[in-house]
Amino acid sequence: MTTTTPGRRERLRAETVAEIKQAARRRLVAGGAASISLRAIARDMGLTAPAIYRYFANLDALVLDIVTDLFEELRTAVEQVAVAYAEADPVSRLGHMARGFRRWSLAHPAEFTLMFGSPVPGITQIGEACSPVNEAGARFGETFFTVLAEIWEHQPAEPPPPGLPGPALQDVFQPYLELFGDRFPLPLVYLFMAAWTRLYGIVAMEVFGQLQWAMTDVEPLFEAELTRTLQRITR
Repeated sequence: MTTTTPGRRERLRAETVAEIKQAARRRLVAGGAASISLRAIARDMGLTAPAIYRYFANLDALVLDIVTDLFEELRTAVEQVAVAYAEADPVSRLGHMARGFRRWSLAHPAEFTLMFGSPVPGITQIGEACSPVNEAGARFGETFFTVLAEIWEHQPAEPPPPGLPGPALQDVFQPYLELFGDRFPLPLVYLFMAAWTRLYGIVAMEVFGQLQWAMTDVEPLFEAELTRTLQRITR
């Protein structure tokens, strides 16, 4: 009689979890987030529906795990760009990283939608405070903050934006402070967030096809806004 050692059991479990997530991602790419269901995935894998609950308690748990993995995948893609341009000045490197974010997003529209789009029908936790997703998102943000630290090391402090004095910035950026601490002056954090929302907005509208009515090619707009953003950050 053969027995399964704890190490082997853990390995087999990890392999099955990975297969479940791969099956879920195939469904995501083929039919969008609404096509992901534990019963359908079990059917795809030749498992019984109850068997899949040994690995994920519910659909929320599976989707949260996938989103966490996707943030790690995106972070890796952006970090690879940063490494490739490690010898470039930090401003140029930051621009290349922004382009890397756009390339990954356009190459993975279904994944981007799951990560950054509307909440998935039937999924309750994506829009709430989810530690694994928040931590993975924080690691993704750190790839940019590391380069920003190089840029701002020798720059004068940025004044508070109009209408948002210091105490107001403390309140507005409380979630940021809880994740990242006071590493940067909050006026600089505001400047970064203004830049991120501008560039992210262009990428999101491009991924969702919301600029097709006006433009045949979004890249020139992205590049123009990226240049303007980098100039604003380094003024």
